[in-house]
Amino acid sequence: MTKYAIIVAGGKGSRFGSDTPKQFLPLNGTPILMHTINRFNECNCKIIVVLPESQISHWKQLCYKHSFSIPHLIIAGGQTRFHSVKNAIDSITPAECDLIAIHDGVRPLVSKNIIDEAFDIALTKGSAIPAIELTDSIRQLYNNSTSKALPRASLRAVQTPQTFQALLIKKAYDTPFSDDFTDDASVVEALGHNITLTNGSSKNIKITHSIDLIIAEEILKNE
Repeated sequence: MTKYAIIVAGGKGSRFGSDTPKQFLPLNGTPILMHTINRFNECNCKIIVVLPESQISHWKQLCYKHSFSIPHLIIAGGQTRFHSVKNAIDSITPAECDLIAIHDGVRPLVSKNIIDEAFDIALTKGSAIPAIELTDSIRQLYNNSTSKALPRASLRAVQTPQTFQALLIKKAYDTPFSDDFTDDASVVEALGHNITLTNGSSKNIKITHSIDLIIAEEILKNE
C-alpha cells in the first residue's frame, strides 16, 4: 500500500505577529515544518510539501542550515489552499498511490497513532477526519448583532491529517473552487460522499498565535 502525505505550509505569520512565516519559526530550535515532516516520515509516507513559490528558496536554505535530509518533494502553492492542495494532488500519479493524507504544516505534534489510524480507516471507509469534542460554549452570530447558543455535544472541532482514498480525493479536487470549501473534507463532501470522523487529540494543536508555540514547546518537553 502506497501512502502520500501532502503537507500544506502557506502561512504568512500575520496572526502570529511575526514577519517570519509560521512554518519556519523555531520550535525547540528546529523550524516547525521540520517537526511536522518528521512525524509523517515515521509513518512510512511519501511526502510532498506545498509552499508559496516565494518561500521555496528560503526553505531550501533552512534545510541546508539544519542538515535536514528527510526526502520530500516541494510543490509551489496556488492562489488559495484549495489550489495549493490541488497542485500537490495533480503531481501524484493515481496508479502509484492508494491513500493521500493532507495535513497543516503548522500542526507539528500530530501523533503516529492519529496518522496510522487515519490511513487504516480511510482504506476501508474512503475518508478519515480526526476531530475532538468542544470544551467551550459555542454561539452562532446573526448579522453581527444577535446570537444563538448551539448544542456543543453535537459539534466537533476538526483537525488534520484529513486522509482519503487517492481516487476519491483526486476526483473531488477536479471540482471547481467554491468559497464553501473550508477544508478537504468539505471538498469531498460536495461529491455526496459521507465523511468518517476519527480520534483527534487536544495535543494536535495548530500553531496560529504566539501562545500556541509556548504550548507546543511544553508538550514536546513532556512527550
